[in-house]
Amino acid sequence: MTTTLEKQEPALTTHPDLILTGGRVYTVDPSNPWAEAVAVTAGRIAAVGAAAEVSALAGPDTEVRDLEGAFVMPGLADVHNHFFLAGKEELFELRVPIGAHLDGIIASVREHAASLPADAWVVGGPWASDRLGEVSTREALAQLNEAAGGRPVMLSDDSHHNRWVSSRAMQIAGVEAGQPGVVLDAEGRATGVLLESAGIPVARAQQAAGGLTPGQERSAARRGVEILNSFGVTAFQDAGVSIHIMEALRSLDAAGELDAWVVSSMLVNDDIFGFSRVGDDLVFDGERYRTERHRPDFVKIFLDGVPPTRTGAFLEPYLPDDAHGHDHRGATLLPPDELADWLRRAAKAGLGAKIHCTGDASVHEVLDAVETLRAEGFADTRYHIAHGQFVHPDDIERFAKLGVAADICPFIWVPGPIVEAIREVLPRERADRMQPNRALLDAGAIVAGGSDWPVAASPNAWEGIHGLVTREDPHGQYPGALWPEQAITLAEAIEAFTIGAVTAMGLASETGSLEVGKSADLVLLDRDPFEHPANQLVRTTVAETWFAGRRVYARD
Repeated sequence: MTTTLEKQEPALTTHPDLILTGGRVYTVDPSNPWAEAVAVTAGRIAAVGAAAEVSALAGPDTEVRDLEGAFVMPGLADVHNHFFLAGKEELFELRVPIGAHLDGIIASVREHAASLPADAWVVGGPWASDRLGEVSTREALAQLNEAAGGRPVMLSDDSHHNRWVSSRAMQIAGVEAGQPGVVLDAEGRATGVLLESAGIPVARAQQAAGGLTPGQERSAARRGVEILNSFGVTAFQDAGVSIHIMEALRSLDAAGELDAWVVSSMLVNDDIFGFSRVGDDLVFDGERYRTERHRPDFVKIFLDGVPPTRTGAFLEPYLPDDAHGHDHRGATLLPPDELADWLRRAAKAGLGAKIHCTGDASVHEVLDAVETLRAEGFADTRYHIAHGQFVHPDDIERFAKLGVAADICPFIWVPGPIVEAIREVLPRERADRMQPNRALLDAGAIVAGGSDWPVAASPNAWEGIHGLVTREDPHGQYPGALWPEQAITLAEAIEAFTIGAVTAMGLASETGSLEVGKSADLVLLDRDPFEHPANQLVRTTVAETWFAGRRVYARD
């Protein structure tokens, strides 16, 4: 073990504010992976190393805390979430029980609607992707209408790409049978299930009826960060923002209330959220919201949809069905020239890009576009392929070659409801070859961990880490392992949710490892994960979270 005192420039001239000593400190710094103590000055790491040497730096006003052997590691990073939506859902919307069947969804709506005014909207979710068959019937729609007492209802699915809405909501928004994305029953009648952009008119109608106030938006943002802190997250990237989210972040940081590093991804196109400002009206206006801790450094592009609704873009066909025939492969939302043009314009403005791709055809199109941009001289622009669930084997090597980060999310590298839904639309041998994380790492790609929360039920990175190492459902509800050959090691999984994620986000100089000069962002765990079996990783919990040298979460 070495003490990284010598790495300080200049050397310590004052005593540390805080010393945490007597711990098992996993730094995620390859030059000094293990330590016993950390010293903090003005929110930055001043020393990392042996307990005796670090403790010797203490002055009369230094707070010294004995960790009593606790496991310490860098604050976790989440390269892909929607923290604002999650905070808004918790504070202001209906929460459907996870995995609820139709009767459970209806019961939740009935209970929530009973507390609302007669003309209020019922908004919430999520309903599980593999419940699509249950909700997409006229009988189910009638139950939804009755449970809501005739109120307009808008419920998102667990991918947040699709909605189930009531008849009143469709009436208000002008949604009718025959419009693209409106799911019909066998008799051609609308069921209330709206795929992808078909739900945007309803989302906008709901917002027009009364969206959140600026104060409520700030509360939603603050609550989202609080929840992330409780899971040890101190740096994250919101994967799809508009003006109101960036203003909430700017406002929080201006008040000294933003307890995380945040990178925003400004929407180029919007097939799911229904935000009022996207594209040219948004993405070149982000600088006014930049603060020390909020960095609007990316654009976000949706290039396809999601496989369960056959809107992901694939090189080979989906399983045949009556609605799509025998050669349906999905389609990308932007043609190659338009995608390259947006990436070029963003790069000229100094902006990276996070591109949503679930099918291997959309992944291939992004890699082709980035290859073009690299050849034009945009060598340092950051690119993320978000999700990247399916990658053609020939494209694996191109991630590292082109400097494209694999933003892996949500935690669907294990059996679960989304995997089950995908198995219904793709041949099993293709459906199960999902999330080639081992292959990407072996090829030298940056693999960055993300939750896609609230698509994932929580942003608990230990659920994702457990699955990355075992390829098994952490909760034991779905048997077996998903493509176990793609399992990675615990150290690699931790790196994905620390230094890998912050490198992809452009924050590696600030956080992601415990090194002198970086922000003092760290977590204390209830156990040493390296000393427990892999099938118990999900039991790991966060006891404390520290951001910039301040404790921002402590488990009761």
